[in-house]
Amino acid sequence: MHTNVEQGARAHTTVYPILIAISVGHLLNDAMQAVIPALFPILEASMDLSYTQIGWIAFTLNMTSSILQPIVGLFTDRHPSPYFLPLGMAASLLGMAGLAFAPNFLFVLLSVLLVGLGSAVFHPEGARVVYFAAGAKRGFAQSIYQVGGNTGNALAPLFTALVFVPFGQKGAGWFTIVAMIGIIVLFRVSQWYSRKLEQKGHARKQGSVSKVAQKERNHIISALSLLIFLVFARSWYSAGISNYYQFYLIEHYDVSIREAQLYLFVFMIAGAIGTFVGGPLADRFGKRNLMLFSTLGTAPFALSLPYLPLGWVLPVVFLAGFILSLSFSTFVVYAQELLPENVGMASGLIVGLAFGMGALGSVVLGKIADTYTLKSLMIMCSFLPLFGILTYWLPKDRRSALDR
Repeated sequence: MHTNVEQGARAHTTVYPILIAISVGHLLNDAMQAVIPALFPILEASMDLSYTQIGWIAFTLNMTSSILQPIVGLFTDRHPSPYFLPLGMAASLLGMAGLAFAPNFLFVLLSVLLVGLGSAVFHPEGARVVYFAAGAKRGFAQSIYQVGGNTGNALAPLFTALVFVPFGQKGAGWFTIVAMIGIIVLFRVSQWYSRKLEQKGHARKQGSVSKVAQKERNHIISALSLLIFLVFARSWYSAGISNYYQFYLIEHYDVSIREAQLYLFVFMIAGAIGTFVGGPLADRFGKRNLMLFSTLGTAPFALSLPYLPLGWVLPVVFLAGFILSLSFSTFVVYAQELLPENVGMASGLIVGLAFGMGALGSVVLGKIADTYTLKSLMIMCSFLPLFGILTYWLPKDRRSALDR
C-alpha cells in the first residue's frame, strides 16, 4: 500500500530537468528542420533550381516529417523505444552533412529525407517523455516542450542572414555540431525514459488495464476526428498569415519588404508567447474551455484584419497570433488524454499529420491568391477561426490513466 502511494506521488510530480532537456532537444531538432527553408535562396542560386524543384524539397520535408509521425507513434505505443530519440537526431546529423556537400538536386532530396525521418522519429517519443515528466501539469509541460520547437522554427531567418549568406551551402555543415549536442542531450533523456518505462511496466503487473467499451471507443474516434479538423482550420489560418499576409501588406498598404517582415515577426513572436502562456491556463480553466476561447476568440481579430487602417494592424496581428496560439499545446494534451494508451500516435496525429497537412494547405491558399486576389485570400482565411465554435461539441476534459 505504501509503495502504491509513493508511485502515485511520483506520477503527479513534474520533472523539470527532463522537461527542459527534451525542450532543448525539440529546439535543436526543429532548428535543423528550419535549415532547409533557410537554404532555399542559396540552393536556388547555386544549383539553378526552379520554383517547382524548391516545392519538391519542401514537399519531401513535410511529407516525411509529418505523415510518418502517427505511424512511428503507433509503433512506439506498442514497442516503446527510448533510444529512438538520439537515433532520430543521428539521422538529422547525416542529413545536415549531406546538405552541406550535396552536388545535385537528387542528393539534396535524399538529405532532406533523412532530416524529415529524424524529425518523425523524434516527435512521438519526445511527446511521450513530456507526458511522463509532466506530472499533474500536463498543459504547462507541453507548453515548455512546444516553445522549444517554436523557437527552433523561428530561427530560420537568422540562419539565412548569419550562416548561409556568408558560408553558402557548406554552412549546413555547422549544424552537424548542433546534431551532436542533441544526441548527447537526448541520450541522457533516453536513460531516464528507459527507467520510467520499467517503473510503468512494474506498476501494470500490480494492477489491471481496463478495456475500452465499443461505445466509448466510438466517442473517442468522433472526438479525435473533430479535433483534427479544428487543428486543420487553425493551421490553415496560420499558414495564410505566415506565408501571404506580408505580400498583402506590400500590395495593399504599400509598405516595404523589410517593414512587412516586422508584422510577420510580431505574429510569430506573439504565437511563441501564447504557446507558453496557454498551457498553465489550460491546467487551471480546462482544456476544452481554452481551445474554445482560443479558436473562436481569434475570430473578431481575424475578421477585421483585412479591412483595418495600417495603424491598427500591428496590435491586432499580435492579439490574433497570441490568442490563436494559446491552445497550441492544449490540442496535443487533449488528444493524449483521449488515447492514454496511445500517446505516441495521438501526438503524431496532432503535431505531425494535422499540423503538417495544415501547413501543406499553403499550396491551396497560394492557388486561391493566384486565381483571385490576395485580398480575396485574406478575407477567406479570416473566416477559418469561426470553425472554433465546433469545439463546443468536444467531450469535457477527461482524466488520463496516470491521473487515476
